[in-house]
Amino acid sequence: MTSARDEVLTRIRTALGDGRATPADVARDYRQADDRSPGDPALLDLLVDRLEDYKASVLRCGPGDVAATVARALDDGLGTGWAAAGVLAAPGVPVEWRPDGAAADDGRPPGQLADVAASVTGVAVAIAETGTLVLDGTPLSGRRALSLLPDCLVCVVEAAQVVGTVPEALRRLDPVRPLTMISGPSATSDIELERVEGVHGPRTLLVVVVTT
Repeated sequence: MTSARDEVLTRIRTALGDGRATPADVARDYRQADDRSPGDPALLDLLVDRLEDYKASVLRCGPGDVAATVARALDDGLGTGWAAAGVLAAPGVPVEWRPDGAAADDGRPPGQLADVAASVTGVAVAIAETGTLVLDGTPLSGRRALSLLPDCLVCVVEAAQVVGTVPEALRRLDPVRPLTMISGPSATSDIELERVEGVHGPRTLLVVVVTT
């Protein structure tokens, strides 16, 4: 059974025919890696600086304090009434990361996700230089709708997942997975150059960085 992607590529190859030009070699002389190892404290500092510059809220904690820190981030970002509106965690998020009152994603229709106060996910990788969190649709990241429809998203990032550059991140990712790249809360300034948040995704981004 062919996928839609395979069908599109087949049609493109058919349209180009046998006389298509040989693709030019791509220069690979750009910087492909940071001098610092993944999880280096300086990379964590850079990631936090970039995220906060994008108006995300960032908290750090140790491995045993994730759930409490997620709850504190939700208190700071949404107020103490968030539990009443419900919080859904991606199915692969460990139980010890979930604050009291958070439930695993039950696969409810996307139309009902907008009524949830917040969602909690892990990430596949985080890029320090660009302040970007990458979700890849695995159980830890959850389905794409879970990270886009609730008005608040909490991402838990482990130190070892933080790399310096985009090429380093891409080498860790499966290119055929549904990748979602998040750099701060959803926002646009298209209309009269006034910043409007929550247009294409969550209005509030809370990030918990787990240090060793």
